[in-house]
Amino acid sequence: MEDDLQAADSTLAPASSMTAPPIAPIPLPPPMLAAIPRPPAARHGSVDGSESDREGSAPPHSSAAAPDEYEVSEESRIVRERQEKVRQELLLKRKAFAMAVPTKPEAVRARLRRLGEPVTLFGERDMERRDRLRAIMVRLDAEGELERLLKAHDDEEQAAAAAASEGVEGEEGPIKYPFFTVGSKELLDARVDIAKYSLARAGARLERARRRREDPDEDPDAESELVLQQAGGFSLDCSELGDDRPLTGCSFSNDGSLLATSSWSGITKIWSMPHVRKVSTLKGHTDRATDVVFSPVDNCLATASADRTAKLWSTDGSLLRSFDGHTDRLCRIAFHPSGKYLATASFDKSWRLWDINTGVELLYQEGHSRRLYGICFHPDGSLAASCGLDALARVWDLRTGRSIFALQGHVKEVLGICFSPNGYHLATAGEDNTCRIWDLRKKKCIYVIPAHACIISQVKFEPQEGYFLATASDFKPVKTLIGHEGRVTDLDITGDGQTIATVGHDKTIKIWACKSENSAMDVDDGPPS
Repeated sequence: MEDDLQAADSTLAPASSMTAPPIAPIPLPPPMLAAIPRPPAARHGSVDGSESDREGSAPPHSSAAAPDEYEVSEESRIVRERQEKVRQELLLKRKAFAMAVPTKPEAVRARLRRLGEPVTLFGERDMERRDRLRAIMVRLDAEGELERLLKAHDDEEQAAAAAASEGVEGEEGPIKYPFFTVGSKELLDARVDIAKYSLARAGARLERARRRREDPDEDPDAESELVLQQAGGFSLDCSELGDDRPLTGCSFSNDGSLLATSSWSGITKIWSMPHVRKVSTLKGHTDRATDVVFSPVDNCLATASADRTAKLWSTDGSLLRSFDGHTDRLCRIAFHPSGKYLATASFDKSWRLWDINTGVELLYQEGHSRRLYGICFHPDGSLAASCGLDALARVWDLRTGRSIFALQGHVKEVLGICFSPNGYHLATAGEDNTCRIWDLRKKKCIYVIPAHACIISQVKFEPQEGYFLATASDFKPVKTLIGHEGRVTDLDITGDGQTIATVGHDKTIKIWACKSENSAMDVDDGPPS
């Protein structure tokens, strides 16, 4: 061992004598791992590469490596391009919606003409033309042609100012839209007649109410209690099979001696009271009869049908006049208190007013967003109320034609509506199983009657003073009239309030008579008709 070491020393001795022994370099600290970029993977050949490639390449941590030198896969590039394209489209849409574009078709065409674009393309509608103008304006804005847009806008303003100063409305000038429809001479005469009639009736009603209030012998509370006691004595007096099909409507004559019923068979029958014996049969409708009502003045009655017509009949069964004009089935109808006019409600979302003497359509009134179902008149004749399947009821002034009150509260279709004889209460009933009492003076609902478990198809006030209310499907329930085996579709009350008639889907007519000791209500004479 010693001999080997000595030999090694002897071998290295000449070199050590010529140069100093080298000193090992101090090792540098290793670079941070986060700063070392991952080298790109080799696409061809081996992963490690050749010896010569490694020698000629720069070190991994060299500053010459830049982020843009990293290779991106084809899929990533396509995804980035798609995202950029979507972002640009969103920016263009946002800019398009924020841009002011004319709304009138004439102004849109004028703007397109000033921009040098086609005014109208084949088959292009107004909304499509406006969208095309919006896209053109966005494109010009993106291309930096704002001066062209501003010049077109200034030209439009100058043209509008010139047209306004000359007093001539051209194609590009302001357009005035009418907010009313000019009525006929017959409608004007009818409005004047209704105004005169209603003023006299309202004055008589107020004078009567004032006299009752100042008379010391009058006791409204005692009278109301008496009427409610009488109403509690209603019982089934008669039941008669009315038709082979379900019955849809019933109405007493002015003196209570006759009762008319309508049915799905399209036939209306007139019965004598109080024994309910058939007097005459009215045939003329080609579809289901939906309602029937007697005139409050004359000896005639009107019927409505799903054949889109209403007809006026005499009590002997002869047809007097037909009212044609609705485009959908009719529902309820009502006579004006004067007996001169007839109102019809239809599924065509309108109600119409007719002159029964001439058969002329005086008024075509819209205002409901869905099908119309019920119509009634104020006792004075000044107002009309309509209800429909839009869960809304409206009060109309017949003297001016305006809608003065919208009754919002029902959550489903409103099927029945009736004014109270006191002049300021209105009752509505509907498919939400409730009856609502509205005060026209306060313009709000003052009472909700949740007395039914099914829909309420009709509602009627006691015709003398409105002390009680009868609903078909009776404020505080006084008496429940049980006897029908199917849905009750309509009802009516005689003028003296002593008899109630109901009809329903069980095809029967039921007469409910008051059996109390006081058989008649002692009330003051009503206002003049």
